[in-house]
Amino acid sequence: MPFCRPMIPTRSNLLADNYQPIHFFDQPIEPIFDTPPAREKSPDCPNGFTWENKIYRVIEMLSSWSDFTRRGKMARNMRPAHAAVASSRGSLNVGRFYFRVRTDTDQIFDIYYDRAMKNVDERKGQWFIYREMREE
Repeated sequence: MPFCRPMIPTRSNLLADNYQPIHFFDQPIEPIFDTPPAREKSPDCPNGFTWENKIYRVIEMLSSWSDFTRRGKMARNMRPAHAAVASSRGSLNVGRFYFRVRTDTDQIFDIYYDRAMKNVDERKGQWFIYREMREE
């Protein structure tokens, strides 16, 4: 069975979000990729992840979205014309890629990749588990 199967968009699932948050975590996770992503700073949905020493396999990607909002001092360090372009595709170390996934434990999680580098020695972004959702 392939992992990270995308849900086929339909009018009903584009117009209504039938999910409600039940737990908020915002904790780091370690992604699992069967094949390493082609683009490290804009990755695809992982095939699984490790969180609190437990492995979760992704059996379905329910949706995905991105947020290129510049936060804090990053919001003020760009000319308006450049900021408009960056808001649609991101810029260096700015942006998050979100994935709503169903796991092999039949749980639904929102996970995301944050492009911001941790520090000068760790320039790669970091993965997080954002929240657990339930279907209504």
